[in-house]
Amino acid sequence: MKIGIIGAGHIGKSLVKRLSAAGHDVKVANSRGPETIGADVLSSGGRAVSAAEAAVDVDVVILSIPPQSILRVAPLIARLPSETVVIDTSNYYPLRDGKIDAIEAGQVESLWVAERLGRPIVKAWNSIGSDSLAKRGKPAGTPDRIALPVAADRETDRKVGMALVEDTGFDAFYSGTLAESWRQQPGAPAYCTDLTREEMLAALAAAEAARLPKRRDLVVAALIERVGDGKKNPDAEYGVRLSRALYM
Repeated sequence: MKIGIIGAGHIGKSLVKRLSAAGHDVKVANSRGPETIGADVLSSGGRAVSAAEAAVDVDVVILSIPPQSILRVAPLIARLPSETVVIDTSNYYPLRDGKIDAIEAGQVESLWVAERLGRPIVKAWNSIGSDSLAKRGKPAGTPDRIALPVAADRETDRKVGMALVEDTGFDAFYSGTLAESWRQQPGAPAYCTDLTREEMLAALAAAEAARLPKRRDLVVAALIERVGDGKKNPDAEYGVRLSRALYM
Protein backbone atom coordinates (compact mmCIF):
# COMPACT_ATOMS: atom_id res chain seq x y z
CA MET A 1 0.00 0.00 0.00
CA LYS A 2 1.01 3.63 -0.41
CA ILE A 3 1.29 5.12 3.07
CA GLY A 4 2.01 8.65 4.24
CA ILE A 5 3.09 9.11 7.85
CA ILE A 6 2.97 12.57 9.40
CA GLY A 7 5.11 12.61 12.54
CA ALA A 8 8.51 11.01 13.04
CA GLY A 9 8.65 10.87 16.82
CA HIS A 10 8.89 7.78 19.02
CA ILE A 11 5.91 5.99 17.45
CA GLY A 12 6.10 7.41 13.94
CA LYS A 13 9.69 6.38 13.28
CA SER A 14 9.00 2.78 14.29
CA LEU A 15 5.98 2.68 11.99
CA VAL A 16 8.11 3.94 9.10
CA LYS A 17 10.65 1.17 9.67
CA ARG A 18 8.19 -1.66 10.24
CA LEU A 19 5.75 -0.82 7.45
CA SER A 20 8.57 -0.24 4.96
CA ALA A 21 10.14 -3.56 5.94
CA ALA A 22 6.76 -5.22 5.35
CA GLY A 23 6.83 -4.07 1.73
CA HIS A 24 4.71 -0.92 1.82
CA ASP A 25 5.63 2.27 -0.03
CA VAL A 26 6.09 4.68 2.89
CA LYS A 27 6.60 8.44 2.91
CA VAL A 28 7.25 10.26 6.19
CA ALA A 29 7.14 13.92 7.18
CA ASN A 30 7.72 15.92 10.33
CA SER A 31 7.19 19.55 11.30
CA ARG A 32 10.83 20.56 10.69
CA GLY A 33 11.36 19.42 7.12
CA PRO A 34 12.51 16.24 5.36
CA GLU A 35 16.20 17.06 5.75
CA THR A 36 15.86 16.66 9.54
CA ILE A 37 14.64 13.05 9.38
CA GLY A 38 17.51 10.75 10.27
CA ALA A 39 18.87 7.98 8.07
CA ASP A 40 17.98 5.42 10.74
CA VAL A 41 14.27 6.22 10.27
CA LEU A 42 14.62 5.55 6.54
CA SER A 43 16.76 2.43 6.90
CA SER A 44 14.01 0.06 5.70
CA GLY A 45 13.11 2.04 2.61
CA GLY A 46 10.95 4.93 3.81
CA ARG A 47 11.28 8.30 2.05
CA ALA A 48 11.44 11.70 3.77
CA VAL A 49 9.06 14.29 2.29
CA SER A 50 7.19 17.44 3.27
CA ALA A 51 3.92 17.16 5.18
CA ALA A 52 2.01 18.22 2.06
CA GLU A 53 3.68 15.48 0.01
CA ALA A 54 2.94 12.85 2.67
CA ALA A 55 -0.79 13.36 2.12
CA VAL A 56 -0.79 13.09 -1.69
CA ASP A 57 -1.32 9.93 -3.78
CA VAL A 58 -1.59 7.56 -0.81
CA ASP A 59 -4.01 4.86 0.30
CA VAL A 60 -3.45 5.54 3.99
CA VAL A 61 -2.34 8.52 6.08
CA ILE A 62 -1.08 7.83 9.59
CA LEU A 63 -1.04 10.74 12.01
CA SER A 64 1.56 10.28 14.72
CA ILE A 65 1.38 13.75 16.21
CA PRO A 66 0.11 15.17 19.51
CA PRO A 67 -3.51 16.35 19.68
CA GLN A 68 -2.63 20.04 19.57
CA SER A 69 -1.17 19.51 16.07
CA ILE A 70 -4.35 18.00 14.62
CA LEU A 71 -5.76 21.35 13.52
CA ARG A 72 -2.47 22.16 11.79
CA VAL A 73 -2.74 19.12 9.51
CA ALA A 74 -6.53 19.24 9.08
CA PRO A 75 -6.30 21.20 5.78
CA LEU A 76 -4.06 18.46 4.32
CA ILE A 77 -6.48 15.75 5.42
CA ALA A 78 -9.44 17.67 3.99
CA ARG A 79 -7.97 17.28 0.49
CA LEU A 80 -7.86 13.49 0.67
CA PRO A 81 -10.38 11.36 -1.22
CA SER A 82 -13.10 9.98 1.05
CA GLU A 83 -11.83 6.43 0.60
CA THR A 84 -8.35 7.22 1.93
CA VAL A 85 -7.92 5.64 5.35
CA VAL A 86 -6.74 7.99 8.11
CA ILE A 87 -5.21 6.38 11.19
CA ASP A 88 -4.57 8.31 14.40
CA THR A 89 -2.00 7.11 16.96
CA SER A 90 -2.26 10.02 19.38
CA ASN A 91 -3.10 10.18 23.08
CA TYR A 92 -4.16 13.15 25.16
CA TYR A 93 -1.88 14.12 28.03
CA PRO A 94 -2.92 17.49 29.51
CA LEU A 95 0.48 18.11 31.10
CA ARG A 96 2.07 17.92 27.64
CA ASP A 97 -0.79 19.11 25.42
CA GLY A 98 -2.50 21.71 27.57
CA LYS A 99 -6.08 21.15 28.64
CA ILE A 100 -8.61 20.42 25.91
CA ASP A 101 -11.99 21.34 27.35
CA ALA A 102 -14.08 18.89 25.33
CA ILE A 103 -11.92 15.92 26.31
CA GLU A 104 -11.80 17.08 29.92
CA ALA A 105 -15.62 17.14 29.81
CA GLY A 106 -15.68 13.51 28.68
CA GLN A 107 -15.51 13.49 24.87
CA VAL A 108 -13.73 10.40 23.59
CA GLU A 109 -10.30 11.37 22.25
CA SER A 110 -10.85 9.62 18.89
CA LEU A 111 -14.15 11.43 18.35
CA TRP A 112 -12.50 14.75 19.15
CA VAL A 113 -9.86 14.07 16.50
CA ALA A 114 -12.42 12.87 13.92
CA GLU A 115 -14.55 15.96 14.56
CA ARG A 116 -11.63 18.29 13.89
CA LEU A 117 -10.56 16.43 10.78
CA GLY A 118 -14.15 16.25 9.52
CA ARG A 119 -13.92 12.57 8.60
CA PRO A 120 -13.87 9.05 10.08
CA ILE A 121 -10.56 7.75 11.38
CA VAL A 122 -9.03 4.56 12.73
CA LYS A 123 -7.52 4.49 16.21
CA ALA A 124 -4.49 2.21 16.30
CA TRP A 125 -0.97 1.94 17.74
CA ASN A 126 -1.95 4.40 20.47
CA SER A 127 -2.00 1.70 23.13
CA ILE A 128 1.62 0.53 23.01
CA GLY A 129 4.76 2.12 24.42
CA SER A 130 7.38 3.22 21.93
CA ASP A 131 10.00 0.79 23.21
CA SER A 132 7.60 -2.15 22.93
CA LEU A 133 6.61 -1.06 19.42
CA ALA A 134 10.25 -0.86 18.39
CA LYS A 135 11.40 -4.14 19.96
CA ARG A 136 8.55 -6.53 20.72
CA GLY A 137 6.89 -7.23 17.39
CA LYS A 138 6.83 -10.93 16.46
CA PRO A 139 5.76 -13.10 13.52
CA ALA A 140 2.10 -14.02 13.21
CA GLY A 141 1.25 -17.17 15.15
CA THR A 142 3.80 -16.64 17.91
CA PRO A 143 2.00 -17.77 21.12
CA ASP A 144 2.88 -14.70 23.23
CA ARG A 145 2.49 -12.11 20.47
CA ILE A 146 1.25 -8.77 21.80
CA ALA A 147 -2.23 -7.71 20.69
CA LEU A 148 -3.15 -4.11 19.88
CA PRO A 149 -6.73 -2.77 19.89
CA VAL A 150 -8.00 -1.17 16.69
CA ALA A 151 -11.14 1.00 16.71
CA ALA A 152 -13.02 2.15 13.60
CA ASP A 153 -16.51 2.95 12.38
CA ARG A 154 -16.20 2.06 8.70
CA GLU A 155 -15.62 -1.55 7.68
CA THR A 156 -12.95 -0.64 5.13
CA ASP A 157 -11.11 1.41 7.74
CA ARG A 158 -11.27 -1.49 10.18
CA LYS A 159 -9.87 -3.99 7.69
CA VAL A 160 -7.01 -1.74 6.59
CA GLY A 161 -6.11 -0.71 10.14
CA MET A 162 -6.04 -4.29 11.35
CA ALA A 163 -3.99 -5.50 8.40
CA LEU A 164 -1.37 -2.82 8.95
CA VAL A 165 -1.15 -3.55 12.67
CA GLU A 166 -0.49 -7.19 11.78
CA ASP A 167 2.23 -6.06 9.36
CA THR A 168 4.04 -4.28 12.19
CA GLY A 169 4.37 -7.49 14.20
CA PHE A 170 1.33 -7.46 16.49
CA ASP A 171 -2.04 -9.21 16.66
CA ALA A 172 -4.80 -6.79 15.67
CA PHE A 173 -7.83 -6.89 17.97
CA TYR A 174 -10.99 -5.07 16.90
CA SER A 175 -12.03 -3.02 19.92
CA GLY A 176 -15.25 -1.56 18.53
CA THR A 177 -16.40 1.82 17.25
CA LEU A 178 -14.65 5.11 17.83
CA ALA A 179 -17.21 5.87 20.55
CA GLU A 180 -15.89 2.81 22.39
CA SER A 181 -12.21 3.61 21.87
CA TRP A 182 -11.92 5.24 25.29
CA ARG A 183 -11.26 1.68 26.44
CA GLN A 184 -7.79 1.90 24.85
CA GLN A 185 -6.94 5.40 26.07
CA PRO A 186 -4.30 6.16 28.76
CA GLY A 187 -5.42 4.87 32.14
CA ALA A 188 -7.25 1.83 30.76
CA PRO A 189 -6.18 -1.79 31.39
CA ALA A 190 -5.46 -2.30 27.67
CA TYR A 191 -3.12 0.70 27.49
CA CYS A 192 0.64 -0.01 27.39
CA THR A 193 0.24 -3.32 29.24
CA ASP A 194 1.45 -5.55 26.38
CA LEU A 195 -1.35 -8.11 26.55
CA THR A 196 -1.95 -11.10 24.30
CA ARG A 197 -5.05 -11.60 22.17
CA GLU A 198 -6.45 -13.95 24.83
CA GLU A 199 -6.07 -11.26 27.51
CA MET A 200 -7.30 -8.29 25.50
CA LEU A 201 -11.07 -8.82 25.62
CA ALA A 202 -11.16 -8.91 29.43
CA ALA A 203 -8.92 -5.86 29.64
CA LEU A 204 -11.17 -3.81 27.36
CA ALA A 205 -14.25 -4.91 29.29
CA ALA A 206 -12.66 -3.94 32.63
CA ALA A 207 -12.07 -0.30 31.67
CA GLU A 208 -13.85 2.31 33.80
CA ALA A 209 -14.14 5.67 32.08
CA ALA A 210 -14.33 7.76 35.25
CA ARG A 211 -11.07 6.33 36.56
CA LEU A 212 -8.93 6.79 33.45
CA PRO A 213 -7.72 10.40 33.98
CA LYS A 214 -6.57 9.83 37.55
CA ARG A 215 -4.73 6.63 36.66
CA ARG A 216 -3.15 8.30 33.62
CA ASP A 217 -1.87 11.18 35.72
CA LEU A 218 -0.47 8.83 38.38
CA VAL A 219 1.66 7.12 35.74
CA VAL A 220 2.83 10.49 34.38
CA ALA A 221 3.88 11.55 37.87
CA ALA A 222 5.80 8.31 38.37
CA LEU A 223 7.56 8.71 35.01
CA ILE A 224 8.55 12.30 35.74
CA GLU A 225 9.98 11.22 39.08
CA ARG A 226 12.01 8.51 37.32
CA VAL A 227 13.23 10.21 34.14
CA GLY A 228 12.89 13.93 34.86
CA ASP A 229 10.70 16.00 32.56
CA GLY A 230 8.54 13.11 31.35
CA LYS A 231 9.51 13.63 27.69
CA LYS A 232 11.86 10.65 27.62
CA ASN A 233 9.92 7.44 27.19
CA PRO A 234 10.61 4.55 29.58
CA ASP A 235 12.08 1.25 28.53
CA ALA A 236 9.53 -1.47 27.81
CA GLU A 237 10.13 -3.47 30.97
CA TYR A 238 9.62 -0.55 33.36
CA GLY A 239 6.79 1.03 31.37
CA VAL A 240 4.77 -2.17 31.14
CA ARG A 241 5.33 -3.03 34.78
CA LEU A 242 4.17 0.43 35.88
CA SER A 243 1.14 0.40 33.57
CA ARG A 244 0.06 -3.05 34.73
CA ALA A 245 0.36 -2.03 38.39
CA LEU A 246 -1.76 1.11 38.02
CA TYR A 247 -4.13 0.35 35.14
CA MET A 248 -5.13 -3.25 35.72
